[in-house]
Amino acid sequence: MAKIHILDEHIANQIAAGEVVERPASVVKELVENAIDAGSTKIEVTIEEGGLQSIRVTDNGSGIEPEDCESAFYRHATSKITNGRDLFHITSLGFRGEALPSIASVSKIALTTSSQEDGLGRKLIIEGGNLLSNDDSAAPRGTDFVVKELFYNTPARLKYMKTIQTELGHISDYMYRIALSHPGIAITLRHNDNTLLQTVGNGDLLQVIAAIYGTQAAKAMLPIQAEDMDYSLQGYVSIPEWTRSNRNAVSTFVNGRYIRNNGLNHAILRAYHTLLPINRYPLAILSLTMHPSIVDVNVHPAKLEVRFSKENELYPFVEQAIHAVLRQQVLIPQPVKHPIGNTGSSSFIQEQFRFNKDQQTANTASSNQSEKSLSDSSKLVQSDMIGSQLSPLTGSVNYAMNDVSSGVNLPVRERNDQNYRINGAKGNFPEEGKGAPFNPEVYAIPKNGSPEIPPFPELTLIGQHHGTYLIAQNEEGLYLIDQHAAHERINYEFYYEQFGRPSDASQELLLPITLEFTPSETEQLKQKINWFEQVGVYLEHFGGQTFRVRAHPYWFPKGDEQSLIEEMAEWVLSERMIDLAKLREKSSILCSCKASIKANQKLTNLESDTLLERLAACKQPYTCPHGRPIVISFSSYDLEKLFKRVM
Repeated sequence: MAKIHILDEHIANQIAAGEVVERPASVVKELVENAIDAGSTKIEVTIEEGGLQSIRVTDNGSGIEPEDCESAFYRHATSKITNGRDLFHITSLGFRGEALPSIASVSKIALTTSSQEDGLGRKLIIEGGNLLSNDDSAAPRGTDFVVKELFYNTPARLKYMKTIQTELGHISDYMYRIALSHPGIAITLRHNDNTLLQTVGNGDLLQVIAAIYGTQAAKAMLPIQAEDMDYSLQGYVSIPEWTRSNRNAVSTFVNGRYIRNNGLNHAILRAYHTLLPINRYPLAILSLTMHPSIVDVNVHPAKLEVRFSKENELYPFVEQAIHAVLRQQVLIPQPVKHPIGNTGSSSFIQEQFRFNKDQQTANTASSNQSEKSLSDSSKLVQSDMIGSQLSPLTGSVNYAMNDVSSGVNLPVRERNDQNYRINGAKGNFPEEGKGAPFNPEVYAIPKNGSPEIPPFPELTLIGQHHGTYLIAQNEEGLYLIDQHAAHERINYEFYYEQFGRPSDASQELLLPITLEFTPSETEQLKQKINWFEQVGVYLEHFGGQTFRVRAHPYWFPKGDEQSLIEEMAEWVLSERMIDLAKLREKSSILCSCKASIKANQKLTNLESDTLLERLAACKQPYTCPHGRPIVISFSSYDLEKLFKRVM
């Protein structure tokens, strides 16, 4: 007896609903996308009890022809594709023809629609996939779709619905994305008679951002516009000062469709390289336009995922475009202003600074006298602390460093002033050696322009606060510089350059460094040992659970070589996929942190001046490698407001 049979159409629709209609937000998504495809300029969404009781979507689009109303609820019925070739040229948001029959099979539907301006239309009543009525009705041009009692006939699905607030959150999140991707459509979202979102539909994306994320977020946005042969990119990204604790504020759209793509998300974060603190993410609204033939949207039932045919060109394009915008900004926060983002309190409390006038005068006089006695080259030779910890401060090419193997101090080479950006003048840095990995600090500029990087402010040192912050000033106001973060940035750029050619600096050790790992780590490390050679560390298995380091670059921070290599090994073991650029960056960050001066460490005026000069010579002098700010400014006007000189 035959065991295989064709499923009933009603059961097949319920199964399809499991893919298409996951929750109330799925219904809203499908109906709103249909409204957009119909050319609507105004869409109103009204929901009750998180969408489980009622969902109503009203639009002023082209409507449905009377003879097509019933056919629209047949499975795979669509007006948007006619043959197989159309699948490679999809320009509409919906096209599968599964949404309406899937929704109708698990809910009670009332559809009123009209495609004419004469006020005549059709009204359909459907319950559980069964058509109850199809009659003439008075209706304005457009479509009014009401979905009630979702999942009333599938209690197993209803049981797994979350709380009303959770379901409302999913609906709101989707409606925010739609408003951001279509600022030219007036969109309204109401829940239980409360208006949650309302846009005017005038095409101004910044107004939509303000309506969703607030005016402070809108003020923190930077516009982006770039294009090449295949792609056009426009939208906004936030300054590094405005961050969030998750990626939810990153929205990417392709041809008007909201998508989720890890490659694009990673490209956005790479563009913020070392500008964001750990576990903080920017606000980004980016809209990509490309020919439909190079993107496949038919790879996911809910159409949230797409496949690009030229992703190797797309991701660097997005990364370079964002980085080009960020590199044009002077990223110095001004904390006196109301904080940007979710920082809670809007108040500001100024720390007290105690200045000893007599001592400051004495120090200045002593410093001036000592500076006059120094030649241009000997100015770079500081105390023992400068020799051991500030060694990368002595230039971008030639550094005063200690020979690790012999313990003999190498002579300080004379500085080439053309390699620096001092007192606000932009400097040049040496090119990468042949075969060096990609440098995430240097990007090609998009074709829409290549403006110069804003110069670092010209600063005059005042003093040091609590051995941690340098105090400086210029005609615009007061500046605080975190000395540890500043030295980290200087060291990071130095070590990143050095890791680009590690084989030139590796030296054999008279006494090899011994490292031990667990049995499981040992097996993993044996498979990844070749990666260490790429950064100049020659590691070999010494038997059992022991490894030894035969050689490492001589410019490793003195005294921290073993702990540094151990941390590098821990990172290599924790990564599933390793690439050379990422290993080079991680190693540079580890070295820079260990070699930098710390908080509560007193610096002389000459040492502080040297630190500021080297910071000004950096390619990115505003954040440390971990993304924390280096400089914070207080404008003269802000200070006058604090002291009530202006009201």
